[in-house]
Amino acid sequence: MTSLWLDDAQVPARLRLTPGARFDTVVIGGGITGLATALLLAESGVEVAVLEGRRVGAGTTGASTGKVSLLQGTRAQRIRGRHGDGALRDYIDANRAGQQWLMRYCEERTVPVQREAALTYAQSRAETAAVRAEFDATRAAGLPVTHLDDVDVPFPAYSAVRLEDQAQLDPMALLAALAVDIEGHAASIFESTLARNVRAGKNNDLIIETEHGDLIARTVVIATGTPILDRGGFFTRLTAQRSYLTAFAVSEPVPHEMYLSAGTPTRSLRYAPSPEGDVLLVGGNDHTVGRESSPRLRAQELIEWTRTWCPTAEPLHSWSAQDYLPVDELPYVGTLLPGRDRILVATGYAKWGLTNGVAAALAIAGRVTGKPPAWAHTFASWRPSQLRSLPAGATSNMTVAHRMLSGWRRAIGSAPGALPAEGCGRVERHGLIPTAVCTVDGQTTEVSAICPHLGGILAWNDAERSWDCPLHGSRFTPVGTPIEGPATSGLQQFLQPYPSSQFTRL
Repeated sequence: MTSLWLDDAQVPARLRLTPGARFDTVVIGGGITGLATALLLAESGVEVAVLEGRRVGAGTTGASTGKVSLLQGTRAQRIRGRHGDGALRDYIDANRAGQQWLMRYCEERTVPVQREAALTYAQSRAETAAVRAEFDATRAAGLPVTHLDDVDVPFPAYSAVRLEDQAQLDPMALLAALAVDIEGHAASIFESTLARNVRAGKNNDLIIETEHGDLIARTVVIATGTPILDRGGFFTRLTAQRSYLTAFAVSEPVPHEMYLSAGTPTRSLRYAPSPEGDVLLVGGNDHTVGRESSPRLRAQELIEWTRTWCPTAEPLHSWSAQDYLPVDELPYVGTLLPGRDRILVATGYAKWGLTNGVAAALAIAGRVTGKPPAWAHTFASWRPSQLRSLPAGATSNMTVAHRMLSGWRRAIGSAPGALPAEGCGRVERHGLIPTAVCTVDGQTTEVSAICPHLGGILAWNDAERSWDCPLHGSRFTPVGTPIEGPATSGLQQFLQPYPSSQFTRL
């Protein structure tokens, strides 16, 4: 599954790390937060480097919808209900600052942007109450929204909240421009360099351990979707979700506004300009990572829904993205541990990373340079308001514990069987060892089914052909290489890949 944005992205490959270097600040993560933070720091004269485990944009940013909006589905009413009007105003101010910075940057660097209205709409009559609540919350927070009783679209829509003059863009075009600017400020970007740990060194230095060796920094910023370090326990305060997107060629007129449903199943729509004409993007059908029996069916259902309402729709690209939802609704931006300013984190954007990610970069750069924005305290990674979210966190972690136990019970009770068919995988017990067996591109591999993060039993993702952890969202390739999530080490491989056509298990 390849993102529309990655299909022809003009982002040159960069060298991997040569160990032994020293920098003022090292940013781990090559998405919107990491690159925006690095550029802001470099512009302030900070000697900075970026580490990316794969390629720039290979994570969530490069798989996003590319929406840059202050109207974000039903986020406002959830934040208001949990934290009140003051926190909601700070949240919108932060996102507005991120949006304004991004729009100025795109204009200066001629990154194409389409300014369109954003709508949160009711796809059933049951969702109209949520639409009205979102209108009330955003209006109280100062956004110039309007309420629509009628929505002229070819799919079911019973009412909507509308906010004019929002934006959409190609996120890979944005990241390409940011990367060039970072290097133009004599900063370094190292790709194919997976960071594994950060530890204390001599003379108050920090040592970043990577797969290619170590480097030294005074400050480290972790911008990896979910923090790769368990210190601080952020994995217990986040829920990892995957959602699906497909780009379609259609003969019908494509709506020139951005739509997001107020309820489930989620439906997100926008257009994307192309040389052949406008392409329709449809996303949604999100679920917790590793807890869906067939992600492929989720992706297929989205295609079927689109063809129901746009009969000429022909899929061009299908892909999925991973996002992290905070248990108390607000992002976490600040110190990894209370009172320690040397390691900073940014996470929990709840699928709105293009605004929240830039806001996080502004907050982190302001913290490093001594000029944090006024709203930064509302995003603080350790804030008193989190006490109100303890019940939600407890419920989430009870679910994780249940998944841990049920996964092990199933693994212990699963005996070896015939080799999986092409594109299929399963967990079975070999002796006392839970083993993940799959067949991809004619090659069958057997790796440990135990996530190296906290010991969860992995589940097969038949859409992305990956092994996914239902506890905290770590993901691995069929041969066990880490893809994303808090895990930084791969899965133990028991057998070298072998052609499935030449082997029959007895």
